[in-house]
Amino acid sequence: MRISLLRQVCQLTTAGVAIAAAAACSKGETAQARGRDAAAKPVSVELVKKERAVRAVDLVGTLAAVDQVTISSETEGKVSRILADLGDRVQAGQPLILVDREKQQYNFEQQKAALARALAQYGASDPEHLPDIEKTPDVQKASADLRQAQQAYDRTNELFKRALVPQQMLDDAGATLQAKQAGYDLSLQNAKNLRASIQASEASMKLADRQLRDTEIRAPFDGYVEKRLVNLGELVKMQMPVMSVVRVDPLKVVAEIPEKMAPWIHDGQPVEMHVDAYPDKTFSAKVSRISPAVNAATRAFPFEALAPNRDAQLKPGTFARVHIESGKVDDVLTLPAAVLQYRYGVNRVFVIDGDRLTAHELKVGERMGDRVEILSGVDAGAPVAATDIDKLTDGMKVTTAAGKKAEE
Repeated sequence: MRISLLRQVCQLTTAGVAIAAAAACSKGETAQARGRDAAAKPVSVELVKKERAVRAVDLVGTLAAVDQVTISSETEGKVSRILADLGDRVQAGQPLILVDREKQQYNFEQQKAALARALAQYGASDPEHLPDIEKTPDVQKASADLRQAQQAYDRTNELFKRALVPQQMLDDAGATLQAKQAGYDLSLQNAKNLRASIQASEASMKLADRQLRDTEIRAPFDGYVEKRLVNLGELVKMQMPVMSVVRVDPLKVVAEIPEKMAPWIHDGQPVEMHVDAYPDKTFSAKVSRISPAVNAATRAFPFEALAPNRDAQLKPGTFARVHIESGKVDDVLTLPAAVLQYRYGVNRVFVIDGDRLTAHELKVGERMGDRVEILSGVDAGAPVAATDIDKLTDGMKVTTAAGKKAEE
C-alpha cells in the first residue's frame, strides 16, 4: 500500500513539473517573439539614382620644363666675371659669364681700320651708301682722260684728212686713245675689286664684333640657373659647357592617356593638377600635345599639358596628380559611398524588402564625389538602408520611420 501510494505521489509530482515546464516554455517563446518585434531597427533610406556622368581621367604625370638648355662658350679665354649662379632668376639676353675680351677687342679694331681704309679708297663714308662704280674718283679721272684722248684723236683725224698734219701725229693720237681706254677699263676693274674688298672687310669686322660679343655669355630665355659649370679664372674653350638654364613658366606636365579614353580628349581641354607641396591648391593647365601613336608597352597615348607658373611654385621633375574631364557622357546608376558595406574584398548594400533587409553584392565603377557608380547588383529606384551600415546583416528586420515597419 505504501509503495503504491508513493508511486502515485511521484506520478503527480512529475506531471506537475511537466506542466510547469511547458508553461514556462510557452511564456519564453512569447517573450522572444515580442523581443524580435521590438528589435526591428529603424533605418534611413537612400534610393538608387540614375544620373548622367561626365567621364574623367585621373593620372599621375611628371612636371618638366618646356625649355632647358646647357649653354656653351662660343669663344676662348679666361672667365673674368661670373654674374649669375645657382637658383638665380635671369632674363633673356642677361649676361651670365664674362670671358676676357682683350684679344677679341684688338681684332675688332684691326678689322674696323681695314674697312675704313677701303671706304676711303672707294670714296664712301659707310658700307651702306656706296656710290656707283662709275662715280668713284679713280674711274671718274680715267673717264675724263678717255674723253680728252677721244677728242684729240677726232681733231687730229680731221686735220689729217685735210692733209694739214702728218700720219705720225694721227698714229700718236690713236695710241694715246688706246692707252686711255685701257686705263679706264683698269680703273673700273680696280673699283670693282675695291667694292668687293669693302664687303669682305665689312664681313670681317662683323665677325670680329660677334667674337667680341661672344665674350659675354648671355641667357637665351627667361628662366632660372640650374647649374654653374665653370669657376672664376678658368680657361674655357669653344663649345665648352658653362651654365645650365631652365625655363619654368610655363611648365609642361607629361603623362599618358588610357587607350579607351583617347578619343574623348583633345587639344585645348582644361586640366586640373595637384602636387604634394601644395595639397590644398589646384593648378590649371591645358592639353597642348597628344601623340598620334599609342605606346605599345603601356597601351596609352603620351600627351603634354602646359601649366602657367608665373610664381614658380611648380618645380620641374616633381610628380603631379592630373584630372581631365573628357567629352564622354554616360547614363549611370549611383549610390552614396557611405551606404556601401565593404568586407572581405566585396562591396554590398542592403536593399529593403518589406520589413527585412536583403544583401546585394555590387560591382562598382568610378567615384563621383560622395557617390559611387554602380555597374551591377541593384536596379534604379531600389531602396537601400543607409543607417549603421557596418551593423546591418542579411535578413535583419527594420523600420524606415519611428514606429513603422519598412513594409508600410
